[in-house]
Amino acid sequence: MYLCRKEIEQKIIMAQEDVFKKIVSHCKEYGFVFPSSEIYDGLAAVYDYGQNGVELKNNIKEYWWKSMVLLHNNIVGIDASIFMHPTVWKASGHVDAFNDPLIDNRDSKKRYRADVLIEDQIAKYDEKIEKEVAKAAKKFGDSFEEGKFRETNIRVLENQKKRDALHERYTQAMQGPDLEALKQIIIDEGIVDPISGTKNWTDVRQFNLMFSTEVGSLSDQTNKIYLRPETAQGIFVNYLNVQKTGRMKLPFGICQIGKAFRNEIVARQFVFRMREFEQMEMQFFCQPGTEMKWFEYWKKHRLAWHKALGMGDENYRFHDHEKLAHYANAATDIEFHMPFGFKEVEGIHSRTDFDLSQHEKFSGRSIKYFDPDKNENYTPYDVETSIGVDRMFLSVLCHSYTEEQLENGETRVVLKLPEALAPVKCAVFPLDKKDGLPELAQQIVDDLKFHFNTHYGDPKDSIGKRYRRQDAVGTPFCVTVDHDTPKDHKVTLRYRDTMKQERVDIDALRGIMEERVSISSLLKKLNVKE
Repeated sequence: MYLCRKEIEQKIIMAQEDVFKKIVSHCKEYGFVFPSSEIYDGLAAVYDYGQNGVELKNNIKEYWWKSMVLLHNNIVGIDASIFMHPTVWKASGHVDAFNDPLIDNRDSKKRYRADVLIEDQIAKYDEKIEKEVAKAAKKFGDSFEEGKFRETNIRVLENQKKRDALHERYTQAMQGPDLEALKQIIIDEGIVDPISGTKNWTDVRQFNLMFSTEVGSLSDQTNKIYLRPETAQGIFVNYLNVQKTGRMKLPFGICQIGKAFRNEIVARQFVFRMREFEQMEMQFFCQPGTEMKWFEYWKKHRLAWHKALGMGDENYRFHDHEKLAHYANAATDIEFHMPFGFKEVEGIHSRTDFDLSQHEKFSGRSIKYFDPDKNENYTPYDVETSIGVDRMFLSVLCHSYTEEQLENGETRVVLKLPEALAPVKCAVFPLDKKDGLPELAQQIVDDLKFHFNTHYGDPKDSIGKRYRRQDAVGTPFCVTVDHDTPKDHKVTLRYRDTMKQERVDIDALRGIMEERVSISSLLKKLNVKE
């Protein structure tokens, strides 16, 4: 029985959704991510990181921080407050322009971002084209000419024409944005609500994403303030303090890791889009006129940072912005191939002098940079790199989750995490409780724990079950202390990805593992040059 192309595509989508559900379930079962306030039935789009999740997350942050601060002589870090003067957000444009175009389905009572619905429709055309190309490549093998196929195949050309026409309409509609035009696109494309399956849409309207609260002890003396929707503004208002106290000359950068808050109406896809999230941002200040050179520089070096993790170069791509933010003259995203398609994990933006000029205007204070070489004051331009910690966390987990069929017919679930990011680097197991093996295993743990995260595995379970448990949390190395160890001073070292085992001397353990599991092993791959 043959399946039509539409049925095949649907099966692929369902398979990807099943994998993603397994990843979400795995995160809870093995202490990576828990629903927040779960005993009270949770809070939508808010999650807590468990004991393994926080270690993985911290390793990602350490890799980013050191790649910025240690590998660049002209980049330093700060930690700005979450609460800021409310005029900061007026100056930055967030009070007036930080909106999403939302649309409701009257039947399901669910709310969606109109731009996301349309972008998903564009992505469907892209997927259809790529599937046609992939099928042809498989059919014709080495004789396949991809360029010629894309230019001549009827189905590819039809989908490309539809895709380009939709893309042009969408780009024009987002310039305003023209809310009526966005709704008309949704109607014309026949986009249906995924829950009700109907096209019973409301009009599109704007919704501000900032959370507000009040500060002050007396009701008549309170002031409305906001939870920051991004970490960048804390850098901008401090840039001159950092420059002067650090005696820094252009170009220089300031980086920061911190929480941000957005009242996302359409929060979805697990930790990909949340209301409370964490950002790793760097603002790179430079002379006006040099910003595009640095924009290209940071595109190159930020992509290299991702690729150094070894998660497949083919899983990354740049996506240039069609509609630029009010502050930008160039912008691109680094997208990673998730189970639900290519999605943004990092943004690189040339923000011009917008932010610094706005803060100078609204504060009434000069924050210009004095250039000793030119003997003049001017407002620097800025290039931003901004990466979502939670999205990076999710991309690492999605790529690492693997189900393997073993020779004995069993299925092994293993997280093939980049070794330097793994929550636990090594687990040490005594084979059983006899002959002082637990004490010897604990001694090995005590020696290694000063260099990388090492766990002791109690011998109450079989060695096979203990191996499987460590596979599931992504531990790169397991060490087994057996009855020969007290005699020959050797242990069995097991490698996670290959399950290969070898007998090694206890004194050699640190040397074998440390180079592979240290953050330095990743930093050396970057080889950043000024």
